Amino acid sequence: MFGNRRKAFLVSAALVGGAMLMTACQDTDAATDTGAASGSSSTTSTDGTATPSSGSSAKGGEQSTGATSKGTGDGAGSGVDTGDGERVAVEQTCGANDISWSTKSETQGGGYILITAKAKPGITCYLPAELPVVAFGSDGTEAGPAEQAVGEQIKLSGSTTAYAGVNPKTTDGDGGKELDSIIVAVGDADPNPVSLPVGTITVEDPIVTNWHTSPADAVPFA
Repeated sequence: MFGNRRKAFLVSAALVGGAMLMTACQDTDAATDTGAASGSSSTTSTDGTATPSSGSSAKGGEQSTGATSKGTGDGAGSGVDTGDGERVAVEQTCGANDISWSTKSETQGGGYILITAKAKPGITCYLPAELPVVAFGSDGTEAGPAEQAVGEQIKLSGSTTAYAGVNPKTTDGDGGKELDSIIVAVGDADPNPVSLPVGTITVEDPIVTNWHTSPADAVPFA
């Protein structure tokens, strides 16, 4: 169900040898862009992540352009002009490098890995309404869906936490491969997957849940 291009990327990431692939967000080059609007600026959070000020809106790391206030009272740059006098908020999609990650082995449902995701300090972003992408091993084996439908978008900010559950082996018998880390991306379009340690696991026909706000909902029953 996943494209060959993204799978090749995950394979390449796994071949690094399980090292952490978290990278800082790309510089916005606001200081050198002579065409930037005079009202835009950025601040740097404690973890080095650049975040846009109230004078600009970001989505996927890009600044919106041409948005002007039309008397809505929300201030210039707080949304995108739809062309009919309305403004809609620009929501920044989370990237893996916007998130503090952790994993934990659980025993419910025959055993699974609980992935926990929280926004880094100073960051507000949205987990997309789609499956996280979880890959295993140098061949990039990907986890299939544990649920029949995708979940809802989740806003991560402050103490808000999202959870996804991974069952690495859904088959009977002694088959599978032994691994000690997983490659995780927020969703299909995330360019910066990360490697997370999970201890020694056996992987064969893995599955993963949607993102949930309760860990009890993230049990990946086969």
